[in-house]
Amino acid sequence: MPARTLKQRAAALAAELNRRRKFYVAVYRDPRTPWAARVILWLSLAYAFSPIDLIPDIIPVIGYLDDLLIVPLGIWLALRLVPQEVYRHHQSKMGLPGE
Repeated sequence: MPARTLKQRAAALAAELNRRRKFYVAVYRDPRTPWAARVILWLSLAYAFSPIDLIPDIIPVIGYLDDLLIVPLGIWLALRLVPQEVYRHHQSKMGLPGE
């Protein structure tokens, strides 16, 4: 039974990540989004999917720590630069909870 619960949680997490990805793409493509926010968002997501790291993942703990800090901070900064009306529009459109 615990494996099914874990499977359900993994499916819910995957669905949430997919919604977030669609949200970031929608915000990026919106013409009202400032260029600085677009650049930071693009760089953050490119770094997340890039095989090149500032600190190699082979180094225990610290290797993954850069991924856990740089990507979320970049996304946070980019979303702070997006006008509230754009953010709320896409947030409600995607059915994401208010933050």
